[in-house]
Amino acid sequence: MSRVGRKPIEVPGDVTVTLEGTFIKVKGPKGELSRDLHPDIKVNIEEKEITVERPSDHKEHRALHGTTRSLINNMVEGVTKGFERGLELVGVGYRASKSGQKLVLNVGYSHPVEIVPADGIEIDVPSNTKVVIKGIDKQAVGALASNIRAVRLPEPYKGKGIRYEGENVRRKEGKTGK
Repeated sequence: MSRVGRKPIEVPGDVTVTLEGTFIKVKGPKGELSRDLHPDIKVNIEEKEITVERPSDHKEHRALHGTTRSLINNMVEGVTKGFERGLELVGVGYRASKSGQKLVLNVGYSHPVEIVPADGIEIDVPSNTKVVIKGIDKQAVGALASNIRAVRLPEPYKGKGIRYEGENVRRKEGKTGK
């Protein structure tokens, strides 16, 4: 059995979970999320607990078991606490600012790069070298953080670029004269 899939998901008191066929809807204080689940996986909703069961030990069912449980758990966690992802800008003259809802990045190109977040995602710029992405959908927060990082990936020689908070960039030595 899947260790992740076996664990029950605890539902806080201020969260309501409804299941209609394979469509699950989670509503909480921060918002509402919904998702269509795989029809083979069975989801049981008791009073304060959600359990996920699989019909057989087939390879596909084993893979879906833990994944489905994680998706539902992330939905419950998102509508209660929310998710956030931090980015750091490293490099001389690299800076970020906010213009309305848009994020404006100056990262060594001849033009500033503007990024517009999707609905339900908030971008915060606490300092000109830090960017924080917040939202209730873990997948959307991670995807936006990845897209921002892709504007200027960290390079291995000087370490310049946009990196995740706490990310360790492996450095190369470069040319050395003998």
